[in-house]
Amino acid sequence: MKLQQGQVWVKGKDSYRITEWARMTIQYKHSHKAKFKESDVIEVSKKEFCRLIKGAVLEETQD
Repeated sequence: MKLQQGQVWVKGKDSYRITEWARMTIQYKHSHKAKFKESDVIEVSKKEFCRLIKGAVLEETQD
């Protein structure tokens, strides 16, 4: 699975939405529940983000 801008990953009650994808870094917003307000933008390396979402499920997009 390739990481892409706009993807939402769900792990338990937490969700992570990729806001900006770059070669070496990922910027994302975190929410504890889907209906709750998201956090500020958090920037981490791709490796850190992959560790964070290990075991998470990609939420299907509604097109």
